[in-house]
Amino acid sequence: MVRFLTLLCDWALYIAGAGLVVMTVIVFWQVFVRYILNWTNTWTEVTAVMLMSWFIFLGAAVGVRENYHLGFDVLLYALPKGGKKYLRSVSDIVVLGFSIGMIYYGTQLVRLSWAATMPALGIPEGLRYVPLVCGGFLVALFSLERLALRFAGHDVDVDPHLDEALDLDQPKEV
Repeated sequence: MVRFLTLLCDWALYIAGAGLVVMTVIVFWQVFVRYILNWTNTWTEVTAVMLMSWFIFLGAAVGVRENYHLGFDVLLYALPKGGKKYLRSVSDIVVLGFSIGMIYYGTQLVRLSWAATMPALGIPEGLRYVPLVCGGFLVALFSLERLALRFAGHDVDVDPHLDEALDLDQPKEV
């Protein structure tokens, strides 16, 4: 199962990266045709925003799995190692709850706006909110994975910068 989730996380990262590149090309094209050719595309802005939604939510899910999401870690550095496990578990439970909200309310948005059509693209308006649902699903999946692995005894909370921060008093040899 971990191998499947690793593959899923890698694919989410690659898709997010490709979306960022494609969005950059689209925005460059939009600026080029607007200011150089004095012509306006109707599809570029909507497409760029949709791509941005995809890479933001996919990237957020990858951040949850790889422990790169934002957090306020000051208290974690002051607690003993056993306390960190419980505090991080609470954090993962909160993230899981938030992701369930993303799925639930995102699905509502998709369902309620599906009948409308985006004039610039001619596709259902509900597609705007599909990244919210997919990202929420991945965040929930990766949060559950972190909780399950932590309670199975695996150290999923490794902070590669912690040892470096604690060794600031020690001179480093060059």
